[in-house]
Amino acid sequence: MAFIPSIPYAEAKGLLKELYRRNRDEDGEVGSIIRVHSLNPPTLEKHLQYHAQLMRGPSPLTRVQKEMIAVAVSSANGCFY
Repeated sequence: MAFIPSIPYAEAKGLLKELYRRNRDEDGEVGSIIRVHSLNPPTLEKHLQYHAQLMRGPSPLTRVQKEMIAVAVSSANGCFY
């Protein structure tokens, strides 16, 4: 797995801090898929908007079907996400 530098939650400021705050898991942690964008918060913001549109936006697929597709693709790619 590649190492990509990221800004920890405790050091985040401004937009990054707000995005981290809004996207923590139930344990209060920020996932690595979010932290990987931390050096460019506007990119993180667009990534989150894109994901929200894909998963919750209008579609002939249900949310469950979209999640099943994501799991199948991740599994095929050997990705734990």
